[in-house]
Amino acid sequence: MVSAALHKSIAAVQLHSYCSSDSGSSKKFGNSSLQFFSNVVELDVKLHNRGICSSSNSSSCRTSAVDPVLSTSHPTGDYNQTTSNESSLILIRHGESMWNEKNLFTGSVDVPLTKRGIEEAIEAGRRISNIPVDMIYTSALIRAQMTAMLAMTQHRCKKVPVVMHDKSEQAKAWSQIYSDETMKQSVPVITAWRLNERMYGELQGLNKVETAERYGKEKVHEWRRSFDIPPPNGESLEMCSKRAVAYFTEKIEPQLQCGKNVMVAAHGNSLRSIIMYLDKLTTLEVMNLELSTGVPLLYIYKDGNFMKRGSPVGPTEAGVYAYTKGLALYRQKLDDNL
Repeated sequence: MVSAALHKSIAAVQLHSYCSSDSGSSKKFGNSSLQFFSNVVELDVKLHNRGICSSSNSSSCRTSAVDPVLSTSHPTGDYNQTTSNESSLILIRHGESMWNEKNLFTGSVDVPLTKRGIEEAIEAGRRISNIPVDMIYTSALIRAQMTAMLAMTQHRCKKVPVVMHDKSEQAKAWSQIYSDETMKQSVPVITAWRLNERMYGELQGLNKVETAERYGKEKVHEWRRSFDIPPPNGESLEMCSKRAVAYFTEKIEPQLQCGKNVMVAAHGNSLRSIIMYLDKLTTLEVMNLELSTGVPLLYIYKDGNFMKRGSPVGPTEAGVYAYTKGLALYRQKLDDNL
């Protein structure tokens, strides 16, 4: 009864979302609202029924603990309670797009996946099917969103990814979920333009081979692989990195600190930027970093550090689940539920 009442109270103020917004600034509340949220947090902690934050991180996670977006996801149960100082980060570059297939510069143009891209996304889902996913972040582009959704169709938790629409008050109100049980079986999906592929300017839509013939291979290679030289009227990797890494540190990393397990489906250059931050790569090292379409990369966040674990081979692979006790326990829980 208390839990149900709490859900209804949180739902009543769902329009005041913190993490589902890509506005870059926090929402401001009146004194009465602040008191309400404070009371919800105190009650939520006493109930011990969410497993959102560890006691050591309670002050830094308090905002997220009452976030209506997070309240829709109850994904791992005892997993987060027993390993709250540890979380998983999955990075996936979208599957092959229809312009990848045609060898065109895509950038910020919004094109869908090919049949092969769909198969790549499904295979990525199989590889991560035993790794916990509490929240999903994607770019605002359809190829990244398709990849995340298709990957989740293979996950053994059987939870439904639900896109959080927050572009207007009406959008938030109309996408409200009123079933407590349905919320428990949902994973919030947050879209953010700052995770988009870098904007290729006047190269967008041009064939890569023909562009090299027109401008010269060296010039095109410079545009594509240098860190700070943009294509005509486009973004350099440095410019893309500033927005992508800023979003990661402002929005995604705090969720990992709270014990949330996160999937990020994005693009070659926005993910290269994030990996540069995670692995502390130099500008020269990131120039040589290649990411394959549809291949997930796993990181473990623990004690303030990111540990790279490579790409899981598949759900039957023993090694990936030996990386941490938490992943082994989560997989055992999935097995037990079957």
